[in-house]
Amino acid sequence: MKQIDFYFDFISPYAYLAFEHLPEVLRGHSHAVCYKPVLFAALLRQHGQLGPAEIAPKRDWTYRQVAWLAHRHAIDFQLPAAHPFNPLPLLRLALACSGPNGWPNRFATETIFHHVWRGGMDAADPQRLQAVTAQLGPVRDPGGADVKALLKASTDEALALGLFGVPTLVVDGRLFWGFDALPMLRDYLAGDAWYAGPHWEAAAALPVGIRRQG
Repeated sequence: MKQIDFYFDFISPYAYLAFEHLPEVLRGHSHAVCYKPVLFAALLRQHGQLGPAEIAPKRDWTYRQVAWLAHRHAIDFQLPAAHPFNPLPLLRLALACSGPNGWPNRFATETIFHHVWRGGMDAADPQRLQAVTAQLGPVRDPGGADVKALLKASTDEALALGLFGVPTLVVDGRLFWGFDALPMLRDYLAGDAWYAGPHWEAAAALPVGIRRQG
């Protein structure tokens, strides 16, 4: 059985699409998925990047593309009333619902993803947040110091692994980033011979030709 760690932030539409499409990708493979919330903004800060929604033309393209991807894959999807939004309360809520393994299960993760990406409503609305919290019945206080520490630890773990974006799926120490990496993941789990060749490691060994100044 393969252990697959799914690192995500509810703010990412690509993470939502990957979450919804993952069962189809994994069908027929023996696996266990561990859902790990992380703060996407911390990954961006670590690598000196802006988020897609912080670059105006890229923001427009992102929303067009995710809407098309949802249509292409028959995934129920509506943009929230405003984006980006502060995902911290939702990330902490997910971790406050964590089970015996310390991570939220698929039901809790799905419930919060649907809160954001279905219905076209305000993901950060306090009344809606109160309602989804009541629905999930977290075992910990989402605002408690222990839950905040869990989120920091999860994000630090992601940074230590070299994550730079979400969603990222990690299996056997290999990182698969983005919704469009799901076919790569599927082929890896199926034992595609390409992964036994030099290509994976060679990509990391390519010399840098020039560095942009300033």
